[in-house]
Amino acid sequence: MDLLRASVNDADVMAKLINIAGEGLPVYLWQDMIEGDETVWDVGRRRARRDEGGFSYRNTTLAFGEHQVIGALIDYAQPDTFDPIDPTEIPAMFVPLLELESLAPGSWYINVLAVFPPFRNRGVGSELIRAAERNAINAGKQAISIIASDGNPGAIRLYERHGYTQCAKRAMVKEGWENPGKNWILLIKQF
Repeated sequence: MDLLRASVNDADVMAKLINIAGEGLPVYLWQDMIEGDETVWDVGRRRARRDEGGFSYRNTTLAFGEHQVIGALIDYAQPDTFDPIDPTEIPAMFVPLLELESLAPGSWYINVLAVFPPFRNRGVGSELIRAAERNAINAGKQAISIIASDGNPGAIRLYERHGYTQCAKRAMVKEGWENPGKNWILLIKQF
C-alpha cells in the first residue's frame, strides 16, 4: 500500500470516500447544494476540487493498493480558538458537531477516514491513522481529534485501539438523514 497526496483529478473517488466516512450525511447535504443540472455526486466532486475548505484535495491523502484507491484521509489543524456557536445561525444538525470540534481547539483534526468495504480489516485504516498522527506531530500539535457516530462502533474501537479516548458526546440532530447512531462522539489522543 502506498500513501499519496490527492490532486484535483481525484475528486470523484474523494467524493465517494467522503460519503462513506460521513455515513451518507454528505450526500444528504449535497442535495441542497445542487446547481443547475448537477447531481449530488457532481456537488461532491466540485467541493473536493476546491483549493480551500475542509473537504479539499489539498488536505487529502489517498491509500493506493491493488492498482486503485482503497481509502482516504482528510486531516488538518483546528484553530486555536473557536468563535462562540450561535445555534440560530447554523443548521441544527451541525450544532452538535461544531460544539464537539470546539472542545478540541488547536488539535490536529481527522475530518475523514474511510476505506472502501472490500479493503477493510487489512490495516488500511490503521495506516491512515498513523499518517494523520505523523502529520500532527510534524505540525507541532500536542493532540489529535476525530468525531465518530456511536452507530459505527467498529470505527470507535479502531480509534480506541490507537490510543484515542472518548471525551465528549452530543446528541445527533438528523432532520431527514437516516443513521443508526444517536450521538456524535469526540475522541482525542494526546502526544
